[in-house]
Amino acid sequence: MTSPQGYGPDHNSPYGYSLHHVQLAIPPGAEDECRAFYIGILGLTEITKPPSLAAKGGLWVRADAIEIHLGVEENFHPAKKAHPGIRVTALDQLAKHLNANGVPTNWDDNFPGHRRFYTYDNVGNRLEFIQRDTDIPAEW
Repeated sequence: MTSPQGYGPDHNSPYGYSLHHVQLAIPPGAEDECRAFYIGILGLTEITKPPSLAAKGGLWVRADAIEIHLGVEENFHPAKKAHPGIRVTALDQLAKHLNANGVPTNWDDNFPGHRRFYTYDNVGNRLEFIQRDTDIPAEW
């Protein structure tokens, strides 16, 4: 049976997997610049890191059902291919918002049953935002 995503059978493991967070690397000292992007533009909120981890720098952000940990990496290289695939319910509105804030979007129609675009965060990490065709309101 095809999944609601339209690309294969659903499968439930005996372990109850779900995603807690995605970690992306950032260069040392980029926390404020990342706050401007992830909080100021994307609209996530910063969450307090445990004291034992806060000393390492970086920041954690969250909204809705996603949490992203931005960890400092000394010899930072942005992820150009690897990326989180972030489901959204208002893809077109997000793209317009990003574009209005100077963040380009690169649309990709190669995933049947979905609409998606790629963009890059302020330090060059690739991000994918995706929405199922069936989740798009009729008025759009």
